[in-house]
Amino acid sequence: MSQSSLSETTLVFSLSANKVLTAQVCKNLGIDEAPKELKRFPSGEIMAKPDVSVRDKDVYVIQSTSTPVNENLMEVLVFLDAVKRSSCRSITCIIPYFGYARQDRKSRPREPITCKLVADLLVTAGADRVVTFDIHALQEQGFFDCQMDSLSAMPLIAHTLVQECKGDFSNLVIVSPDHGGVVRARNVADHMGAPIPIAVIDKRRNDQYQPEAMNVIGDVKGKECYIVDDMIDTAGTAVMAAKALKDNGAKSVKMAATHAVLSDPAHDRLKASVFDELLFTDTIPLPAKFADMDKIKIVSVAPMIAGVIKRIQEGQPISPVYDMYKAC
Repeated sequence: MSQSSLSETTLVFSLSANKVLTAQVCKNLGIDEAPKELKRFPSGEIMAKPDVSVRDKDVYVIQSTSTPVNENLMEVLVFLDAVKRSSCRSITCIIPYFGYARQDRKSRPREPITCKLVADLLVTAGADRVVTFDIHALQEQGFFDCQMDSLSAMPLIAHTLVQECKGDFSNLVIVSPDHGGVVRARNVADHMGAPIPIAVIDKRRNDQYQPEAMNVIGDVKGKECYIVDDMIDTAGTAVMAAKALKDNGAKSVKMAATHAVLSDPAHDRLKASVFDELLFTDTIPLPAKFADMDKIKIVSVAPMIAGVIKRIQEGQPISPVYDMYKAC
């Protein structure tokens, strides 16, 4: 599909959470971002609507439900409803970071399954398709009564590591921060196109479900360790994992995570940590107070999102978007 025909059939809207990311997506697509109107009434209610006709158009709405989570969630729901009522052809909701994904089961009596609730709200509001990155658990795709795609940023992270290492993986170890992330760590290692060993952090938790001890499974002595995870939130576990690796003789410790949630007190913890580098994607904009940390590096998922939009519009499978990150 040419850029001219894409712009004739496709509208890409940015709401409040991902303005810079959306601008990069539109630049990759060679189209202009569609205008919209967002405002808050004195009562606190939200008005969100397209400022251009969407009749018979394929609409893409980009909005992470990150902090402020409930504001961003309500904003996208209101906007989807406005678009649905305006005779669009289809609505694809691109949620780079899907808030509430960690509330995906009843682990204790009387707890809600909020991830399912949010999925239902999005479909009710008008979403025909939802696209996200590294949702907390892949089985959550079954919560959606519409087409749902959870892309992985791990090929992008692996590609970035290959560039940093300049092809020399002789001293590299990929580390999973827990047993549940072993498959993710192995996928990153495999995407780098070389037989790279992995290590695992074995966490023990106390009665309050807080990590209190960490053991390292695998050889990390004298190694350059790279922890990979889907997100980093308050950074407590990440900082303890980094210390455990250094205590076990690691030469350097870096971390890569798709989602930089970075809730307080993450800033203070990371600034005082032993991390040599922190690599995040831009699914969530980096909070301004982290500008003083030169150990943070950001890589963009914009080319992948643009590729997904283009392939959906062309009626092609979306998995080939990962080909741009194949190891040479």
